[in-house]
Amino acid sequence: MREVIFDTETTGLDPQGGDRLVEIGCIEMVNRVETGRSFHAYFNPQRPMAAAAEAIHGLGDAFLADKPLFAAKAAELMGFLGDAPLVAHNAGFDFGFLNMELALCGQDPLGRERMVDTVALARIRHPGAKNSLDALCTRYGIDRSHRTKHGALLDAELLCQVYVELTGGRQIGLELAAHSGETLIASVTTVSAQRSYREPRPHCAAEGELAAHAAFLETIEAPLWRSPA
Repeated sequence: MREVIFDTETTGLDPQGGDRLVEIGCIEMVNRVETGRSFHAYFNPQRPMAAAAEAIHGLGDAFLADKPLFAAKAAELMGFLGDAPLVAHNAGFDFGFLNMELALCGQDPLGRERMVDTVALARIRHPGAKNSLDALCTRYGIDRSHRTKHGALLDAELLCQVYVELTGGRQIGLELAAHSGETLIASVTTVSAQRSYREPRPHCAAEGELAAHAAFLETIEAPLWRSPA
């Protein structure tokens, strides 16, 4: 099965409030194995970069000034995505920005049924644990020492490794069974050896055992169960 793992960088957190996409990195996987094909692009957002966002990914106004507009690369991007499921970490965020940019250049939005959210997967596999990309890399022993700042293609490369681990690693029989929208269901298929039938053992105490227990209780001095209320 072909899947595309991707990540984005933006000018801020709110596409409806005017924030824009500035970078996207996509990696192709077939049967959970990277094929070597990828798509990567920077975009001129046509608005100033927020200082808080630049501190995260390091992409400033001067660097982005000569980059193409999203519309100039939209057809190439959509050709790479094809009709594959799209895997992202906190995928609702990335889909929100992608669909906003597609709408601005007159393209149809990406269907949410294609979305595979690795945050949701991680919550199923590790309930109550930290499930940031950094935390998952640490949990699975994935080297991220070269990640000094966020970068769309770099984070997509790390997410490929995390996604493989979240869906069973390289073990046979552990796989992502189904997903619907943002709800993911991870299932484990196990094969057990045939066992010979054994009659169930009785679980009721015999009369002799009950009598021995009663006699033992009588030897206990001032038991709590006989204390006055």
